[in-house]
Order: sequence, then structure tokens, then C-alpha cells
Amino acid sequence: MRIRYSMLAVAAVAALVLSGCVDNSTAPKGGDTASVAVGADAAAVALLPKAVKDSGKLIIGVDPTYPPNETKDDAGNPTGWDVEIGNAIAAKLGLKAQWEVASFDKIIPSITGGTYDVGVSSFTDNVEREKKVDFVNYYQAGVQWAQQIGKTVDPANACGLTVSVQATTYEETDELPAKSKACTDAGKAPITILKLEKQDEATTAVVLGRADAMSADSPITQYAVAQQKDKIELAGPAFEVAPYGIAVNKGSKLAKAVQAALQSMIDDGSYLEILKKAGVESGAISKATINAAAEG
Repeated sequence: MRIRYSMLAVAAVAALVLSGCVDNSTAPKGGDTASVAVGADAAAVALLPKAVKDSGKLIIGVDPTYPPNETKDDAGNPTGWDVEIGNAIAAKLGLKAQWEVASFDKIIPSITGGTYDVGVSSFTDNVEREKKVDFVNYYQAGVQWAQQIGKTVDPANACGLTVSVQATTYEETDELPAKSKACTDAGKAPITILKLEKQDEATTAVVLGRADAMSADSPITQYAVAQQKDKIELAGPAFEVAPYGIAVNKGSKLAKAVQAALQSMIDDGSYLEILKKAGVESGAISKATINAAAEG
């Protein structure tokens, strides 16, 4: 979710670190919450800081308002493929996942303040965030737009249109303001940014015609289209591909442990199984890295 970095850095990171590219051929399925069985990895467990290992739990911050990555089940508990990744990493570390629900902007301060061990909430790794936390990179996603069926919306030429977004996402804070400024600089009408608190509200705005299009991370948009396939459709392919990262306190040994746990999942196939179950395997990576933005 939620804050990326420059196009040049994106291209460099995608080329050097991540495998494949975002593909729109398979829409995220969502809804399948059956857990993939994962056992502890001794090598990853050995890398745990003593305090975390002795606690027996991994405290994870999440903002479950971004389906299908993070949402809530009928009982109000965090669910989604991102949550399942977090559960599996905890299991690889021989720990029990303890999920703590928070607004997105409160998660990193809670990690640096020592309240949470990690954050798993569609964080896009970028250089600014790396000044505060380290990121174990586990996925790649792009930005993608959706429109009402039959409409013709070009994300690269949207001057004068109304575009709905979830508040505090990269799409609201960076992508659309930059595109709107390019419009006004060229003497054209600005883009009206319809900022809403929840992603489902942004989707509904397009369904009801309050917005000409919506912009979100590619798995989010693809899922929205799958859920409203008789009303909305993709408005072109994904762009600005960048890595998601699990946030860990800066300089903590926990990052290496999480990296080892994730790599163990990649190697034994459980990582890809989780993604395939959710229909988001197009963003899979083949190597778990730390701070991919800095490497770019």
C-alpha cells in the first residue's frame, strides 16, 4: 500500500532484485482463508533475538482495510493473503503470530517504539521509510486503475476526470497530485482526487459513477474488479512496479531472521502456495532481500 519512490528507482529495483512483472491475467480470488501448513525452520529460529524467541510470539501490526491483502473476517479478525504470509513467517520462526490492528500511519511508530515486532500491511519499501525501519522484501506490486465497463479511461491522460482513492495511499499522496500538476502545467483541467477512508468506498464510487476511475495497488484493483465484474473493469495494465516489505525496527537482528524464514518458505513452496491460493502469484519473488529500495 501506500507510498513508492521515483520511477527510476522502481525500474532499478525491479531489474536487480525482483523476478517477473505484474500480470493482469489472473484476478486475485480472496476469500480462501484456509491456512497453508508451515513448520519451524531451525536456521531461521537460530537468528531470532533472544527477547523475541523467549516471548514465544511475533507481534505484528496491520491495517486490515485493504482487501484482498489485508481485511477482516466475519469475526473481525485480520485475514487476507498478506496476513497468511505473516502467520507463516511466525510459524517458520517457531512463534505464534499476535496481530495488532492499527491505522496504517501508526504501525511504523509502534515498531520503532517497541510495541510491535514487525508490520505486515502492504508497505512499499522506499528510501525515506528505510531511514526509520528495515524492510524484508516479499512481493512486488504496481499501480492499476479501474473504470466503469464500457468507459475509456487512460491513466496517462486523465486531465479533468475524477479519480477515487483510499486516503494516505501512494495513489492519493503522490501519483494523482503529480498527474494533476502535469495537467495544469499543460493548461488542462486538473484531476479531481476523490479521497475516501476505505478502499471499498473508493471502489463503490466508481460503481455508482461518482468517480470516472479508481487507482490502487494492482492486487487491490484486480480484486475489486473481480468482485464487481459486471460493473467495472481494468483501465489498462499495471505500472510503477515496486517491492512490498515487512517492516522491522532499524538495525534489529530480527530482520535477518524474518528474511531466513521467508526464504525458507520460498524454497519449500509454501510462499507460492499462499499467493496462488489468493490469485496474486504474478507478484511473487524468488529471493528474499532486505531494503531493496536502497539497493536500487
